Amino acid sequence: MTAVPPDRPLLFLDVDGPLIPFGAGAPALGDAPAGRGGNPLLGRLDPAVGPRLVGLGCELVWATTWGQEANETVAPRIGLPRLPVLELPDSPAYGVPRGLHVKTPHVVAWAAGRPFVWVDDEIGELDRLWVEGRHGGRALLHRVAAQRGLTSADFTALERWVAAVGP
Repeated sequence: MTAVPPDRPLLFLDVDGPLIPFGAGAPALGDAPAGRGGNPLLGRLDPAVGPRLVGLGCELVWATTWGQEANETVAPRIGLPRLPVLELPDSPAYGVPRGLHVKTPHVVAWAAGRPFVWVDDEIGELDRLWVEGRHGGRALLHRVAAQRGLTSADFTALERWVAAVGP
């Protein structure tokens, strides 16, 4: 992967839902090859997604409870290099309003005013309001349907937003 210019947007990426779909269209668990640790969900990963994510030209960051395991288990299966990992608290997020995703304050803090895309299946209206009120840069909170994972329509929306932000 080539170096990403610092003026390019960040892209915070969740695993469960966006990369590992849970719906009827996902490969059946019995059809999915078990991965490291015997995790049959890894067979639901689409290797074509990695190159499309890289092609967006964003600085990619894992924003997932998989933590560093995403680098060891998910990234090689979809053609991504090791990515930085957004550290999330192990315990409940005290002081975070009810209904706000635990990741939201951490995404905003990491971005530190830079434009960013956050791809997740659990983004809600309170997260959007939090980002609008506390992030000085442009942001796209892109909610992916967990039943399908990232689709061509999702990538079209991401590509348009990244192009509009531009360097």
